Amino acid sequence: MKSIPLYEIRKIKSIKELLDSSAVLFSERTAFLMKQKGNENYVPVTYTQYKADVDALGTALHDLGLKSGRVAIISENRYEWAISYMAVLNGTGIVVPLDKDLPENEIENLLIRSKADAVLFSANCREHILGISKRIDFIKHYIDMDKDEDKDKDKDKGEQEQENGENNFIPLKSLITKGMARIAAGCRDFIDAQIDTEVMSILLFTSATTDKSKAVMLSHRNLSENLMAMSAMINIVPADIFLSILPLHHTYENTCGFLCPIYRGATVAYCEGLRHIQKNLQESKATVMLGVPLIFESIYKRIWDQAAKKPEMLKKLKFGLNLSNLLKKLGIDISRKIFSQIHNNFGGNLRLFISGAAGIDPEVAKGFRSFGLNFLQGYGLTECSPIVALNRDVDFRDNAAGLPLPGLDIRIENPGADGNGEISVTGPSVMLGYFEDPVNTAKILKDGRFYTGDLGYMDNAEFVYITGRKKNVIVTKNGKNIYPEEIETMLGKSPFIKESLVFGKDDEVYGDIVVSATIVPEMEAIQAHFGDHQPTPEEVYDLVHREVKAVNKSLAIYKYIKDFNLRNEEFTKTTSKKIKRYEESR
Repeated sequence: MKSIPLYEIRKIKSIKELLDSSAVLFSERTAFLMKQKGNENYVPVTYTQYKADVDALGTALHDLGLKSGRVAIISENRYEWAISYMAVLNGTGIVVPLDKDLPENEIENLLIRSKADAVLFSANCREHILGISKRIDFIKHYIDMDKDEDKDKDKDKGEQEQENGENNFIPLKSLITKGMARIAAGCRDFIDAQIDTEVMSILLFTSATTDKSKAVMLSHRNLSENLMAMSAMINIVPADIFLSILPLHHTYENTCGFLCPIYRGATVAYCEGLRHIQKNLQESKATVMLGVPLIFESIYKRIWDQAAKKPEMLKKLKFGLNLSNLLKKLGIDISRKIFSQIHNNFGGNLRLFISGAAGIDPEVAKGFRSFGLNFLQGYGLTECSPIVALNRDVDFRDNAAGLPLPGLDIRIENPGADGNGEISVTGPSVMLGYFEDPVNTAKILKDGRFYTGDLGYMDNAEFVYITGRKKNVIVTKNGKNIYPEEIETMLGKSPFIKESLVFGKDDEVYGDIVVSATIVPEMEAIQAHFGDHQPTPEEVYDLVHREVKAVNKSLAIYKYIKDFNLRNEEFTKTTSKKIKRYEESR
């Protein structure tokens, strides 16, 4: 580990202790900024109010017999999600965050697999939940985040029975009201609940179809240790405001974009959707935003595309970058002043972008930093709660995943001549195992180490570099290893290529495994290239072919893309914007 001191952290043993201590330390500070129905402005919620709402809902859930129940949460990012998560987790229950974008049959399968006792859901998921409630009978309670108890009173008995069937549908608001009354009467069942920090308290399904997805079992200790270690590496302060845009059922957003700011006394502002990022950055005055490469690359590209429309603006932008980088070498940083227009477009307060879920083009990270926006990336997996390695704000390398988190031991297993091998991890944030799946657990948890399935290497300074997934590696007949992710990144630098999938296939002509690609053209850029002329499919192919040949010139001969085809539709992606590689036909 590098000698640069870590940031001071507050020791916690559980997520319950996290919330209890933050509510005391940051009582009247704003914990959340949310938008209520019919109100375009962000409304602040203090730490004191958040703790009171969590205690009230947790108390009500205890009264419903869910003290040790399994409770699924399925909704968009919102304040009620944050209340529900803590109310289940801190009352000794097991929380099961689910992807709101899954089809009804997959939601049903995950509820069955998790053996859920109750479901907390929003209006956007109501139709699916109503359908599911008519087919399964083991879920005791359906708790609606948006159900209005007053309006329900106006419905006759027949209407309510038709809507609810035989199941128990309850408005979330009514539970919070009842919980507050019970606490006022002296009930401390939830508030004094004792947490076993070592047992399964969180059940997270990995991104895959329900037949293939694995259910990761995490504990309070797993999350707490990962959270403390991560916070020791990046300086997050109470004045920070996080814009939450990634789905909260992913442990990356959950740990880093929700639990981290609450632990550090910062604020979480909920984004209204990807289309509203810029507007919400301005409205919330956000200082930090977590995202995935696809989002950041899109923002970065848009900056340059806008500048390219006006030659004078493009010239000014390039001059500003050269000047900014030159002054930084002299110890002078006026990048925020030079690029004030870019900062104002982001609300004027943004200081840090954090990227995860996949590697990002180092040029994008460097570009944002040249604009005066610090940019860091990390590496993690759901099975590790999730962060494994992280670049620090005071020590980073843009082409690296980062340094190992304090308390985690990273090892490269069976490295080849190039230093590449499978990454294995051991430490307190490694999962307990896969739920009811001892076979798959045994495959990846061996001798106390978690085998990630990712390939990479470490340099002398202990920075970790990811080269690809073990199962994706293309192995030629003479034993050469080719990492498709490397080639996909290079293809993605072309303005005429939107995205790509690289894979190996047997070729009778070459008598070997050859590199092939399926490419989605960037038609907007291609159309601009041809001007008023509408390009034919052949012309589009030829233009992309030139880009492929340009990439080949930067590759070793055995990595050359020998064959490619075009497709019009974008690839199917997970909600964290990763391409579902093995669902795509080749």
